[in-house]
Amino acid sequence: MRLTTKGRFAVTAMIDVAMRQHLGPVTLAGISQRQHISLSYLEQLFGKLRRHELVDSVRGPGGGYTLSRKAEEISIADIIIAVDEPLDATQCGGKENCNGEDSGPCMTHDLWAQLNAKMVEFLDSVNLKGLVEQNLARGVTVEEVAVTRKPVSPLPVTAKPIKVKAPNSVFNLAQTLG
Repeated sequence: MRLTTKGRFAVTAMIDVAMRQHLGPVTLAGISQRQHISLSYLEQLFGKLRRHELVDSVRGPGGGYTLSRKAEEISIADIIIAVDEPLDATQCGGKENCNGEDSGPCMTHDLWAQLNAKMVEFLDSVNLKGLVEQNLARGVTVEEVAVTRKPVSPLPVTAKPIKVKAPNSVFNLAQTLG
């Protein structure tokens, strides 16, 4: 059994969001730059995380992603399961037909099934808040980036129409020439 990059990247990206969301919504482009994860890959992962209600998306300028609940309420198992990461050490995918159709479980099936249960139990016992605290204790810093936005004028800007002394169609052009 091996945890693939899908699960690793999803957990890494969620830690990044948890560490920075106090500054406002976290952009996927920012996560991509900081964590060296492809932006298109992050888009796929965050689509799954959003469907499993682990993150909320904020649209528009200044938009991005925030956690949908408190960091201590999101376990690593929640994240791994949300991105369809298989946590299965059995050869049969838990179907008890390790050596083919209707063959029954192999001699080590129960061993691997118990390992699966322990892995899920462990990942369920670790939450985002704990990982954020670990990273901060290790000296990982969160840069305080001020979001600069253009000031919004309380009065509407009215543009004055420009008067053009030229024909506005082919027919008017023909009349002015002819």
